[in-house]
Amino acid sequence: MKQGKISAMRAWACAAVLLGFAACATRTALTPVPVVTSPAFPEFIEPVVPPSLEGEGGAAVHRGWRFLQAGDTKGAEREFSGALRADAAFYPAEVGMGYVDLARKSPEPALGHFDRALERERHDVPALIGQGLALLTLNREENALSAFEAALAVNPAAAEIARRVDVVRFRVQQTQLARAREAARTGRLEDAASLYTRLIQGSPDSAVLYRERAAIERQQKSLEPALADLRKAAALDSADSRSLIQIGEILEARGDLDGAARAYADADLIEPSHDLEVKLGEIRQRAELARLPAEYRVIAGASQITRGDLAALVGVRILPLLPAPSRQEAVLITDIRSHWAADWIVSVAKAGVMQPFANHTFQPRSVLRRSEMAQAVSRLLNKLPGGSKKWADLWRASQRQFADLSEGHAAYPAASVAVASGVMTVDADQNFFPGRSVPGAEATEALTRLEAIVRSAGGAGTAR
Repeated sequence: MKQGKISAMRAWACAAVLLGFAACATRTALTPVPVVTSPAFPEFIEPVVPPSLEGEGGAAVHRGWRFLQAGDTKGAEREFSGALRADAAFYPAEVGMGYVDLARKSPEPALGHFDRALERERHDVPALIGQGLALLTLNREENALSAFEAALAVNPAAAEIARRVDVVRFRVQQTQLARAREAARTGRLEDAASLYTRLIQGSPDSAVLYRERAAIERQQKSLEPALADLRKAAALDSADSRSLIQIGEILEARGDLDGAARAYADADLIEPSHDLEVKLGEIRQRAELARLPAEYRVIAGASQITRGDLAALVGVRILPLLPAPSRQEAVLITDIRSHWAADWIVSVAKAGVMQPFANHTFQPRSVLRRSEMAQAVSRLLNKLPGGSKKWADLWRASQRQFADLSEGHAAYPAASVAVASGVMTVDADQNFFPGRSVPGAEATEALTRLEAIVRSAGGAGTAR
C-alpha cells in the first residue's frame, strides 16, 4: 500500500513537470520568439546548457535569451522562471534570471541568482561573468575582479574575458592606489605599505609603485627595503632619475659615499641639473676625504697646524692641478720616515714648494707660522701654467704695505704676493703677523682660494 502511494506521488510530480512545460509551450506559442539582429545587452554572456541538461528546459533558456537580447525582459523572465518552476536545480535558467535582473538594473537580486547558479556549477563562465557585472554595479570592484579572473581561469583563451579582467584590474588598482596615497598622506603608514604591497603583487612591473612604497618605507626608517624598492624602480624605468637620487640619499646617509656618487652621477646623466652637479661634486670631495688618513681629516678643526699638515694640504689639493715639472730635484729628508704625511712631504719638497732645512730635516711636527705659509703660497703661485704667470708678476710688483712687516724683512716678498693674490689676508690695521701660528680653518680657507686661482688659470688636473 505504501509503495503504491509513493508511485502515485511520483506520477503526480511528473505530470506537474509536464504541465509546466506544456504551459510554457502554450505561452510561447502565443508570443512569437523574436529574431535578434542587434543584441540589447552585448556585454551579457548567454547561459550554457550542457548536453546532459538539454530538453524542454534548455529550449526555454534559449528562447528566454532571445527575448532578453530583444529588450523584452518580461518575455525572458517568463521563459527562465518557467524552466525553474519545472526544475529548481536547472542552473542555466538561474543564470538567465540573473541577467534579467541586471537588465532591469537590479544588481542585488541578480547577484543572488548568480550565486545560486555557482553553488550548483562553480565553473560556469556565464554565471561568473554575470556575478562580476553585478558586483561592479554594486561598486565591489575587487570582488568583481575575482569573479572575472575565475572565469578567465576556466577559459584562458577567451579574449573578451581577458579584456574585462584588464579593465577591471586597472579600475581596482586605481582605487587601491588612491587609498594607498590617502593613507600615506594622513600618516597611516602601515596601511599604506600594505596597500602598495598588494598593488605590486598585481602589477610587479610598475616602477611607480616601487618608488612610492619606498617613500613610505623611508618614513618608517626601513632603509634596506626602501633601497631595494628604489633599485627595482630604477631597473624597470631607465629614465627614472628620481629613484637614483633617492638611492644616492640613502647611501649617503649610510656613509657609502662612493655608492652615493655613482647613483647621483647616473641620475645626472638622465636628467642633468646644476644642483645635482653641485651635490655630486660635494659627495666626491667627501669620498676622497674619507679615503685620506684620519690625521688629514682633522686638520681643518685644529687650533694650529704643523709643517707636515700644510705639506699634506698642498700635496692633496694643489699639486695635482699644476703641470708636472720637467724634472724634480732629489731631496734628502731624515726625519719623516714614521710621519703620516711622509709621501706628501717628499712631493712638496721635490716640487720646491716647502724645502727641508740645511740639516736635511723637515721638522714636520713643528708649528706652522704665517711667514712659512706665505712662502709656500708664493712658490705655488709662481708655478701657474703658461701665460698665467703674469699674474704672479703683477702680485710681486704690487708691493703691499704692512704695519708689522717692513720691505726689508725676509718674509716681506712672499707675504706681499700672498696678500696681493687674495690667498692670505691681513687685519683691519694691515698687520700680517708673520710669526703667528696658523689655525686649521685659516689654512684650509687659504688653500680653497689658492685652488680657485689655479683652476681659473687652467690647472692641468681634475682631482677634487
